Amino acid sequence: MSNLDQATGLRRLLEIQKPRVFTFLSALPEEEKSGMLINLGAALAAKGLRVLMVDARASTSSIGAWVAANADQTLLDVARQQRTMDEVIKQISAGLSVAMLARQQLISANIQPENCRRLSRAFDVAVHKSDLVLVDAQLDLHDAFPLSSFDDSELVIQVSANPATIKSAYALIKRVSNRIGRRHYSILVTDASDAEAKRVFENLEQTASRYLAVPLNFLGFVPHDAYLQKATGLGRSVMDAFPFAKASQAFVRLAESLSRPTTLNTGLRHFSELGADLKI
Repeated sequence: MSNLDQATGLRRLLEIQKPRVFTFLSALPEEEKSGMLINLGAALAAKGLRVLMVDARASTSSIGAWVAANADQTLLDVARQQRTMDEVIKQISAGLSVAMLARQQLISANIQPENCRRLSRAFDVAVHKSDLVLVDAQLDLHDAFPLSSFDDSELVIQVSANPATIKSAYALIKRVSNRIGRRHYSILVTDASDAEAKRVFENLEQTASRYLAVPLNFLGFVPHDAYLQKATGLGRSVMDAFPFAKASQAFVRLAESLSRPTTLNTGLRHFSELGADLKI
């Protein structure tokens, strides 16, 4: 076999084994984003995947707060060798877990450079313990994520059919693009019908292509469904509480889409630098 053939085979092998990381930004209120992530995580876990949700916001409405994760047990503590990975990753249900990135006050003030490298290594270790990772993130005042690792993940923008959220979603894409350059973004439309979601995506796609020269991918949509709110009130995922609801079917379709191998990996890096010196 030639060296070229060997290199091609190695790249294919790495692509298959590469953990998939999705970083979510949202133009919607925090609680709507958290509800979406919880239900999406449950749908992915129902497919037999090991799913880790990483709370990189640590707010009163972020996913960690929704599942009552201990805000004093974070991946930054693992990076500082103050806790083990098993202490930090909280199991929510079969196949679904959550971890806090850092305490809210540290995220707000920006994590100090001396801690960033070790935190990135701790995050990479957590990634490799899962099949798929959902990051609940937001941009800081410098349009950056708490970890530069998130720049290399698959970025998903949540939006609704409300014109104000469409403008906000475009603004998020513009902020990230101005900082890291041209790359793919996936669009998830919630609280909208199929037809509304397609119109929203077409408008965003045309605007992003014309003014930013960035390609967008339509990830899917979740319709307005009263059963979604009922399930939230019961403290359960809509798939668990109302498996035949329209929202449940939508999250099943999204889980199929996210778990399917994709060629839109231009923004990904291989999370391969494991923290051998960390206590895990």
